[in-house]
Amino acid sequence: MTTSFSRGVGLVSARVAHFDQPLPLRSGSVLPAYDLVYETYGRLNADASNAILVCHALSGHHHVAGHTDPDNIDKTLGWWDNIVGPGRPLDTERFFIVGVNNLGGCHGSTGPKSINLATGKPWGSDFPMVAVVDWVHAQARLADHLGIRQWAAVMGGSLGGMQAMRWAITFPERVRHAIVIAAAPNLTAENIAFNDVARQAILTDPDFHGGHYYAHGSHPWRGLRLARMLGHITYLAEDQMAEKFGRKRRPEAGSYGFDVEFEIESYLHYQGDKFAGYFDANTYLLMTRALDYFDPARVAGGDLAAALAVARAKFLVVAFSSDWRFSPERSREIVNALVHNGQDVAYAEIESEHGHDSFLMDDPHYHAVVDAYMKRIAT
Repeated sequence: MTTSFSRGVGLVSARVAHFDQPLPLRSGSVLPAYDLVYETYGRLNADASNAILVCHALSGHHHVAGHTDPDNIDKTLGWWDNIVGPGRPLDTERFFIVGVNNLGGCHGSTGPKSINLATGKPWGSDFPMVAVVDWVHAQARLADHLGIRQWAAVMGGSLGGMQAMRWAITFPERVRHAIVIAAAPNLTAENIAFNDVARQAILTDPDFHGGHYYAHGSHPWRGLRLARMLGHITYLAEDQMAEKFGRKRRPEAGSYGFDVEFEIESYLHYQGDKFAGYFDANTYLLMTRALDYFDPARVAGGDLAAALAVARAKFLVVAFSSDWRFSPERSREIVNALVHNGQDVAYAEIESEHGHDSFLMDDPHYHAVVDAYMKRIAT
């Protein structure tokens, strides 16, 4: 978290863009109309050449930076506030930053909680499956809406980094730089397995009701809570967990039972409860499946270099030493494919103890790398 609110973007508010033009989806379905909720920071210059799209990860949203409540700044800061603002790597005195909540989300953009105009009821599990390429097509329409023909950069961490890659492939002429942080060219079998276990926790919750729990006035809270607990384990590094929690037990812990006794148990329960209190289970299912499906090399016979060959963007790829969910080796696959093609790519591997969550941290070395690259873009 940033240590100085004064350098941030201050009080912000979201906007809504409505699109009546149907959106064909990778699954074969068509979304007849939709809303995208977004926030912007900084000012678009006269030739619209300074715009940066920030793509969110699995549980992210449009509120990237700033705060939404002046009486509760700390609790309403954007999820990547430490990197956006005057003098920060994403310098709002140089750039126009756009954050958007993706289709299928639960923070205002059209998703499972939204009303399906054909039925007058929430979409629920009838909401069509979405893929990363569908988000990119929807974001392209938002760019048109904002008068942005070409992004100075598209960037994101984790699933957001995958979107940056997809942008460079799908709309090569509309991206000058792609910044891919803590990401991978596709999920390993292990990662798909983690996602499936998390989804099964939700799908087998008695309150799930086939995804139409809104009509029942219920929420699969237990399943979503377990899914988040499992996911959170994979976001942390083993050394970090050992140092922070070890085998420490809570002072009030009993013995020889199944109550929460260890500090790591208490932490995971807290994270699961908090997440289940504000996130939507159907959205979690959609987002994890989009992760599973992402594999741009698939249509090129598994050849990542061939898939990336169409990209015109220059790339910055960043990985973190302790990230075992999307390990540095996976980032180097992207780098090697680009080098094979003779494409422009810079790579940084940051020493960090925070695991996959490292891309969210206010790490001086990491931010210096991004800052140096952004200054390159600005000039």
